[in-house]
Amino acid sequence: MSVQAGIWNFDGQPVRQDALAPISHALAQYGPDGEAFHFDNNIGFLYRPFHTTKESRSEIQPYRCQGGKVMMWDGRLDNRDELIFQLRGNLQSNPTDIATVAAALEMWGTKAFAKLTGDWALAIWDPSAKELLLARDYIGVKQLFYYPTPKQISWCNHLAPLVLCGDHFTLCDEYVAGCLASAPDAHLTPFAEVHSVPPGKLIRVTHEKLSVQPYWSFDPRLRTRFKTDIEYEEQYRFLFRQAVHRRLRTDSPVLADLSGGFDSSSIVCMADDILAEKGDQGVSLDTFSFYDSHDPEEEGDWRHIRVVEGKRHKAGFRTDLKASTSAFPFDVPSFLASPRFANRPDFKAALHSILEVRPHRVLLCGEGGDEMNGQALDPRVHLADLLWQGHLAQFGRQLTAWSLLIRKRPWIQLLLQTLLQLMPASIRARLTEQGQIEPWVNQQFARKHRMAVRQIGTADGTWFGRPSARDAGTTIAGLARLMSCTGPSQVEKRYPYLDQNLVEFLTSIPLDQLLRPGERRSLMRRSLAGILPAEILARKSKATFGCGFLRSLEKHWNRVEAMLHSPISGHLGYVDTKQTFAALVSMRHGNCPPFMTRLLNAICLEIWLRDADARGILRPPLGANTFMNKGSRIGFQ
Repeated sequence: MSVQAGIWNFDGQPVRQDALAPISHALAQYGPDGEAFHFDNNIGFLYRPFHTTKESRSEIQPYRCQGGKVMMWDGRLDNRDELIFQLRGNLQSNPTDIATVAAALEMWGTKAFAKLTGDWALAIWDPSAKELLLARDYIGVKQLFYYPTPKQISWCNHLAPLVLCGDHFTLCDEYVAGCLASAPDAHLTPFAEVHSVPPGKLIRVTHEKLSVQPYWSFDPRLRTRFKTDIEYEEQYRFLFRQAVHRRLRTDSPVLADLSGGFDSSSIVCMADDILAEKGDQGVSLDTFSFYDSHDPEEEGDWRHIRVVEGKRHKAGFRTDLKASTSAFPFDVPSFLASPRFANRPDFKAALHSILEVRPHRVLLCGEGGDEMNGQALDPRVHLADLLWQGHLAQFGRQLTAWSLLIRKRPWIQLLLQTLLQLMPASIRARLTEQGQIEPWVNQQFARKHRMAVRQIGTADGTWFGRPSARDAGTTIAGLARLMSCTGPSQVEKRYPYLDQNLVEFLTSIPLDQLLRPGERRSLMRRSLAGILPAEILARKSKATFGCGFLRSLEKHWNRVEAMLHSPISGHLGYVDTKQTFAALVSMRHGNCPPFMTRLLNAICLEIWLRDADARGILRPPLGANTFMNKGSRIGFQ
């Protein structure tokens, strides 16, 4: 992504270039195509472009609008042709994306945000109103962070520069709770004083106040209904094709993840179909596959990778990890702004070597495919929907079919679990396995921050409503959290399954289009017949990620054991030290817990806390345990 950053001094003090130059230097690798500043007394802007389209090479940013506003845009405008048509007469021929967005804002004001389809983050300064607007796309593919203080506000689409400003920050307990439960809410960062612009919302800043206003939200009333399966299939094929086509808009070679799974294979095969029909227009597509030949579970993935390569008549870039490095970021040479699993060194080295061979700037990724296409859909939600709508005969047939498929579960048990889907989140959290608090989590901390509800992934809003709509809202919120936790990349990642038009379609159709007894991804499988190889269409599952983490745990057990002898996360009251250690010993011996990711997140959190503390970034949070003296910094020997 291109780099954008800025500072606005509320006290009228001028912003000097040396305040933004360190950010420019630190982020040069992410914006290698130049450097531009704009200063207007007490506000300053930095922009470093990363060009991925022909139009972006004609942009001059920071962009100065005719009315005097200054804008910075990091994004890709997918519905530019539609907007250009609506704004004809207000635009010159062949406008850039940012010029189109500027004209839209001039015509519709902030209502224009809801009309922008694509991945984007935007900062707008209005000198006449002394007002700053910050906004990002509906699901937050592009990131944007801000740090307000009484004297100034600074913002950047990378978190690290805001945190490495020399100030000390308070840990955000709400973020930690989300991290240990699944993923933190999209508006949070690990630091209480620094915030993420919420997806689908705009931040309005003046001297007097800062307010958050929504411009997009999931509409649970939206329903898409056709008469026949064929119509649903045609619409899915059209929207998925459009989603992939939009993300092929680039003037550089495209790289695509290819894991052998359903999602990545579908993107690659659809992209090939599009390029063959369009005559490629100068765009080429390569695939990037990584696997572990030491992991027997990945043999099926490797076989399916070769199936797709065979269909393409073209081998892709391949990397065999061979269990060579750690899946945990034990050694952190550069600051990670948030706790996460950083890419393994051999993976990063392999990608770097590919980029040296060919100048790829775009990477197509399959994230969101499981969630949007019904792989992760709970059949109990569908059954609850039928009850909600009063379709009792269909409910009875589906209940019988699913009770035979789900480990031959008695229908009365499945009925009770279905009725639970109609209950408030607090009740569901107490009565489902997913909502049970892990014994290694500090129980008082878990209750205070409602971790049980966080674990079932419930989105904000009322619990009363159609179960399928409630589940769809939760899914979109979960994907927004995932995008907000994604770290910086050497290439621009694009996600066809998060295309707004495709997502709105898939969250508004009947669930039996996505999920049928014995057939997950039903609509996707039916729609892509003839595009995907038969072996991929017939695939039911793929390798899990667990083996690599278990090997890393065994390989680095001495370091893990030493780290957990007196963990910072235990001192701060986030986890129970003895229970955490016991859980890891059990996992080391092959007893993987049902929700292993939560325990792995706890390890990542501890590693991150130690690094952040060693860098002198953290201050003691209010209410910290008594082991810390008031005014002291978190310490660990």
